[in-house]
Amino acid sequence: MKSPAVKNPPAAGAVFEAGPKSRALFLEEQKHLAPGLQSFALFSQIAIKSGKGVILRDEDDREYLDFLAGIGVASLGYSHPDYVRVLTEQLSRITVGSFTSAHRASWVNRLAAVTPKGLDRVMLYSSGAEAVESAVRLAKSRTKKFEVVGFWGGFHGKTGGVLPLLDGSFKHDLGPLMPGRYSSPYPDSYRCPLKTQGEHDCAAHCLEYLRDLIKRTTTKSVAALLVEPIQGTAGNIIPARGFLKGLRELADELGALLIFDEMITGFGRTGKMFGCEHDGVVPDIMTIGKGMAGGFPVSGVISTTEIAASKPWSNPSGSSSSYGGNPFASAACDAALSIIQKDGLVENSAKVGAALLKRLTAMQDRFPWIGRVQGRGLMIGVDLVSDRKTKKPLSGSITRELFDEALKRGLLSMCYNPVIRINPPLVITTEEALRGADIFEESLATVAKRHGG
Repeated sequence: MKSPAVKNPPAAGAVFEAGPKSRALFLEEQKHLAPGLQSFALFSQIAIKSGKGVILRDEDDREYLDFLAGIGVASLGYSHPDYVRVLTEQLSRITVGSFTSAHRASWVNRLAAVTPKGLDRVMLYSSGAEAVESAVRLAKSRTKKFEVVGFWGGFHGKTGGVLPLLDGSFKHDLGPLMPGRYSSPYPDSYRCPLKTQGEHDCAAHCLEYLRDLIKRTTTKSVAALLVEPIQGTAGNIIPARGFLKGLRELADELGALLIFDEMITGFGRTGKMFGCEHDGVVPDIMTIGKGMAGGFPVSGVISTTEIAASKPWSNPSGSSSSYGGNPFASAACDAALSIIQKDGLVENSAKVGAALLKRLTAMQDRFPWIGRVQGRGLMIGVDLVSDRKTKKPLSGSITRELFDEALKRGLLSMCYNPVIRINPPLVITTEEALRGADIFEESLATVAKRHGG
C-alpha cells in the first residue's frame, strides 16, 4: 500500500476538507445522530470505508496512517487475516448467549497464563465503564466497605458509579454525584499538582496528600483505590516512580483493594503485557478492555480466586452481563490474544515505541513548542506548550490547525489537543512509525512558521 503522504498531497490553507463522498455521508448521518461524537470524528468529517494494517481508507479513497487506533482499541490494526478468519467462522455458527463456548474456554486459560501472578479469574462485559463498575462492586463485596478513592486526571467511564472520579469538565453540570467517592492528586512529575520538583518529591507528596485525604474526608470505610498505571485520557501520563508501590502499601494498611484500570495499558500497549509490570506491582483487581479483542466491544474484570468468590458479587447472575463473554466476543478475545502472542506484538510495541519516542524527543531541539515527550511502548504523550518555563499549554486553535495539517498529509492523530496522545496499532512497523513522525514534524513546522513558533 502506498504511503499516505503520496496519496494525500497537502491542500492550500490551514483547514482540512473531507472529500465529497465522506462529507455527504457525514451530513446525512448528522440529521439524526445525537451530538457528542469523539473530537477526531467531528473535526475530520471523514467516512471510513476500509482499513488494512495501520492504514485507513475513506469513502473518497484517501489513505491515512493511523496514530490513534480508535484510542488504543485497534491493537491488531485492520483486517488482520487471522482475526478476520476466526470471527467470520464464528459469525456463521452462533454469536450470542452466556453458555460455555470453545473460544471462551480457550481464552480464559490463555489469559490466566499471561496475567500477573494470582490474577486468574475473569468476568466479561461490554464496555469499560461496565467493567469498572463491576470491579467496584467486587471490592465492596470483598471488604464490606463502600468508599472509593480515585485520582486527578483519571478516566474510568461516564456511568454514575465512577462519574464522581472523573477529572474536570466530564462531570460538570451532572450533579448531584454519588457519595463515597473521592479524588486525590496523581503524580505527574512534569506538572506536579502539588508544585514539587522531581519525581521522588512528587510521588512522596502525592502519597502524603492521599493519606491526609483519607484521614480527613472519608469515613475510613475505603473499599478500593482505583488508578490507571499510566493515565490515558490525561495525556499518556506515567506516574512518578514509587507511587504505585506506595498505593499497594497503603491499600494493604487500609484493608482496601487496589484496582488497576488497564483498559488502555493492557495487552502490549506499553511494551509489556500489562502496564503494572513496569513497576512490579500486582493489584487485587484489574479491569481490561479496548485492545484485548482487537476492537470488538468487550471488557473484563480480573481478580484472584479468593476475591472473586466474594458475595454478593459471586452469586449466580451477581456479576454477569447479557452481552459480555458471548461466543462472538469470546472469539474476538481468543483470536486477539493468540495473534498478540504469535506475532510478538508486545515485543514489537516495545521496539517500535522506543524508536518513535527517540524520534519525537529529538524534535525538541527544533521546536520550542514541544515541552515534554514521554511514553512506554506505543503509548506516547507529547506536551505542546507556548512557553517551556511556564509550561502553559499551546492554544487549542493552533493545535486544531496542526490536526488539519497532519490530516491533509495523511496522518490521523490526536494532535488537536496540546496534550497529544499517540497510540498506533501494535502491528505498526518502525518504518511506518517514523514515516508518521516525519508527517507530524512537517505539519508542526508548517503551523509554527505560520504562528512564529
